[in-house]
Amino acid sequence: MTPKRNALSSSLDRLAPPEGLILLILSVLVGACTGFAAVLFIKLIHGIQHLSFTSTLNVFPFIGKWIYVIIPILGGLLVGPLILFAKEAKGHGVPEVMQALILRGGRIRARVAVAKIAASAICIGTGGSAGREGPIVQVGSALGSSIGQVLRLSDERIKNLVACGAAAGIAATFNAPIAGVAFAIEVLMCGLHLRYFGNVVIASVSSSIVSHYFFGNRVAFEVPFYTMNTPLELLLYLLLGLTAALVGIMFIQMLNFSENVFDNWDFPQVFKPAIGAIGLGLIGFIYMHLPDVAQPMVESTHGPGPSATPIPHMYGSGFPFIEQAIQGKAILWVLVALVFLKPIATSFTLGSGNSGGVFAPSLFIGAMLGGAMGHLFQEFFPSIAGSPGSYALVGMAAVFSATARAPLTAMLIVFEMSNDYFMILPLMVAGITACYFAQWLHPESIYTMKLAKRGVRFFEGRDMDIMQGVRVSEVMRTKPVTVNKDQPLSALMALFQETNLHGFPVMKDDTHVWGIVTLQDVHKMQSQEDFTSTGKLVSDVAIEAPITVFPDEPIWVAIQKMSPRDLARLPVVSRDGSERLCGLISRSDILRAYDVGVMRKQRGQIEEGQVHLRKQQENRFAEFLLKEGDSCGNAMVKDIPLPDEVNLVSIKRGGKIIIPRGSTHLSVGDVLTVYGKTSDVEKLKTILNSCPIPSASK
Repeated sequence: MTPKRNALSSSLDRLAPPEGLILLILSVLVGACTGFAAVLFIKLIHGIQHLSFTSTLNVFPFIGKWIYVIIPILGGLLVGPLILFAKEAKGHGVPEVMQALILRGGRIRARVAVAKIAASAICIGTGGSAGREGPIVQVGSALGSSIGQVLRLSDERIKNLVACGAAAGIAATFNAPIAGVAFAIEVLMCGLHLRYFGNVVIASVSSSIVSHYFFGNRVAFEVPFYTMNTPLELLLYLLLGLTAALVGIMFIQMLNFSENVFDNWDFPQVFKPAIGAIGLGLIGFIYMHLPDVAQPMVESTHGPGPSATPIPHMYGSGFPFIEQAIQGKAILWVLVALVFLKPIATSFTLGSGNSGGVFAPSLFIGAMLGGAMGHLFQEFFPSIAGSPGSYALVGMAAVFSATARAPLTAMLIVFEMSNDYFMILPLMVAGITACYFAQWLHPESIYTMKLAKRGVRFFEGRDMDIMQGVRVSEVMRTKPVTVNKDQPLSALMALFQETNLHGFPVMKDDTHVWGIVTLQDVHKMQSQEDFTSTGKLVSDVAIEAPITVFPDEPIWVAIQKMSPRDLARLPVVSRDGSERLCGLISRSDILRAYDVGVMRKQRGQIEEGQVHLRKQQENRFAEFLLKEGDSCGNAMVKDIPLPDEVNLVSIKRGGKIIIPRGSTHLSVGDVLTVYGKTSDVEKLKTILNSCPIPSASK
């Protein structure tokens, strides 16, 4: 049954505005709404924190330092039921946005925004060691997704609005519009997509305007003027980057270990955040008994604000103490202690299922690490090293680069938050070093680690497991157009014009591959000054012994072979070593293969590391992809001679599921899902290739 269109969607269909205009308007709307949500979120955190600590101690002064245990536990008890309301609100949120972008066309439930704001504000306000950027990214993404779904936009447009919401969230939360754009492109979209770029920028700017209106145009941290004393100091920043990679991996592993412990614990989920808060509270309680740490600081909207009640530095996002580290006012032993205490506290908070982000904790750990190493550098290399505060500033970018694998975002956000251009070179050196060293030691980032445990692995915006689960034989063209190596070049040019194809396998006889030739190869030869086509053969321009792929290999292998040289097609040859041509696979075939894999994985049929059809039983489901050359590509469903024991369940076309009717026409690229007896299903491929094409009268 086709979903009923709402009034807004119907109006949009009638007006049919230009695509660029509607996305422009929606980008501004998503950005502004996310900006207001960020303002509400930040003020809510500040209010809850003031009520939880200052007001509570004023009313119950006898609690004393036990308040650092009691308040986080109460916060955990309040967050537990909210997580049950929307399970996506659990944890740090960004992985859920990434999964929705890649696997669900950017579709996120609207209730996630409400649950995430409430749960994260309570968590951070009651001392939870988490950041506010992950929640507001998820909230902005949910807003963009909800607007796209209400207007019944396509998957690509919904993804665009999700990226707009994410960028707007970072821009409003950190007063960093450029970094917001970088985060959306670098982390969520897994690369630069020019068609998304303009709308993401507009949303980020809109959100920043709203944030500036309420909070003023001030930077997040008051940073003294720093500059390099000598180019040799870059070696110290390089060492900081290498160390930051190790610390970043430590943070990832701690959080992952905590999540595994709590997820595998047979205990009611509603109470797990409170259990994690007990561990957090004990750390805070012990910490506040140490000398020189009980400073009257509390979270404010964009920085520290005075309060009669101090809170442990690892509570909340920790921005007040980050500023002290950047200004070089922090004590060395406190900095060293917090390098380890902050990831432990964050692991207790988020690993137990509480709600918050990991962006701010990464920045905090980086500032502590950089400040501590800055003190040591100043002690051992006084003629080279600058102020410890400059290393704290660079350490923020380095650790975030190591944890998120997003060096551009890290550099830009620290630059925008500090407004200190003179540190851009150390930021680049330390950030890039930390990112690549961490990638070499630990392939998964803090965002993708959570998804990898669910069997979801990304590479350049695609789910790697899906591309490993569809075999080349399922999507290759079994009867490609070929050319013989001894044919004249003029025949090849005529073939290009007749078929409009850009490449062909080159054969040495009727069945065996000799090479491959593309239109680009011909253009290269024609560009030579002494070129003449007289007497030229196909073998003179073709590439001999091309890269090939086997029919039983997964699509992922074909992608890996295409990527280094940006190949557009690969001949498929038999595995027996005879170079017998079995087919041809191109980029368009790989895109169709991804649709097949998505359908399989969503059904949950994962067997022995590959995504297969349902297990061999008497009855089973199966999927068939209609390829170019299949004779039933234009047939009607009623004309397909399906066996009596086989039913056509659905047709997936262009990302949409179609319920088949007798009059439904099949098209190349359709994914047919059938159900029936295993023996009959096995015969169906032959039937689909040979079914009659209806006449025009039909």
